[in-house]
Amino acid sequence: MNNRPDLIADILLQLAAYQIRVITDCQQIQKLSLDYYHFSPVLTRQLAHKRGDLVVFPKTEQEILLVAQLCVQNHIPLTVRGAGTGNYGQCIPLLGGIILDLTDMNRILAVEPGRARVEPGVKMAAIDKVTREIGWELRIAPSTYQTATLGGFIGGGSAGMGSINYGMISDRGNVQALRIVTLENTPQVLELKGDETQPILHAYGTNGIITQIEIALAPTYPWAEVIICFQDFLSAIAFAQDLGDSSGIIKKQIAVHASPIPQYFTALRRYLPQDQSCVLAIVSEYDLLALSNLVCHYQGSITYQKMSGETSKHLNLLEFNWNHTTLLARSHDPSLTYLQVAYGNLARVEQLYRYFGDEVMIHLEFLRANGNVIPAGLPLVKFTNEDRLQEIINEHRSLGASIANPHVYTIEEGGSGEINPDQLALKKRVDPHGLMNPGKMKTWQNSSTLSLDQKY
Repeated sequence: MNNRPDLIADILLQLAAYQIRVITDCQQIQKLSLDYYHFSPVLTRQLAHKRGDLVVFPKTEQEILLVAQLCVQNHIPLTVRGAGTGNYGQCIPLLGGIILDLTDMNRILAVEPGRARVEPGVKMAAIDKVTREIGWELRIAPSTYQTATLGGFIGGGSAGMGSINYGMISDRGNVQALRIVTLENTPQVLELKGDETQPILHAYGTNGIITQIEIALAPTYPWAEVIICFQDFLSAIAFAQDLGDSSGIIKKQIAVHASPIPQYFTALRRYLPQDQSCVLAIVSEYDLLALSNLVCHYQGSITYQKMSGETSKHLNLLEFNWNHTTLLARSHDPSLTYLQVAYGNLARVEQLYRYFGDEVMIHLEFLRANGNVIPAGLPLVKFTNEDRLQEIINEHRSLGASIANPHVYTIEEGGSGEINPDQLALKKRVDPHGLMNPGKMKTWQNSSTLSLDQKY
């Protein structure tokens, strides 16, 4: 709309009539147009200059319907945003237009044993604060748990703390229902239940504006945070796999950081002996004896332990795992980037560890997939140039590892690389004009007349 000041003025008048909050300040728009895309040097080159034209903050579903109608009537792109904690440009508008910031829609609507219904802008830590009062908590949460919104995680995330038990957010049962607003000629509200929600998950807001989420909960335990260190990496991964497979030990998080990654954890340095690899685990306090016995079996050493009731130690081990690891490493060395790898088994982890050496520093996260606990991870990569980065990706794939490429901004290329026909079918139904986050669903873009070089 920057080339249509008359349209901007008209939209602002209509939004003012509805008393919907809008930001037009250029610096604030710049901030709210971006996420943590800069973890990728490739995306930095491609996305750093992308901006929206207006940021709109609805507070109700009815206000979203009004904004949706304005977008359809004026053929304006719309990009939905939560807290902006994503890492690969999910909420960066490629064609300008309206950024729909849902952080003001942050009510917890209902909580009962096993489930909660909330608005998309509620922070994930705020949900846990309420649900723990009745003995339940979120099943899965990212390392940005304190600031991330649930809607942003549903639309742009995939796994996190708790995935050791419940897998990916897209695994059947984790999301039970969603309400979405469409961008049809007459926008409407749809209620999706069970498997109907699947096309919305990790779809970057390309096929529906989420207004309510019904999420499954897990029983909560008094959780202990533990650091275990090992002289060698192979002992660390063998221990972590055994811990993951130990049915009698209740756990919430298992991560392995190969040396030299622990050197980037400044706040933990006193607990991390030089040149050792470490496991960061969150387990039930009831199972600490069993954990200690397993540590002894693998000749590791427990260097840090925090019980659930302790307030004197402010460290939160979740914030040293998942992509917080990348964040902390890059604060020391901005040339570092990362990959998203499904290794499948420890033999492949060992093979890749020996193959790449320190060029690819292995960071594992264990999660449950099809009933089995497997090693996945977010290894740190010493970036030299884009050609070498692609070679590293290709070499992983040639050795049998699966890569979800975090250096692309489309759904298909960043995931399995395959077309999701259900996501495309839902987009055709709810966004026939292709206005929702255009450019992020490659299969739609290939069949659309709207070019990424074309402004409305």
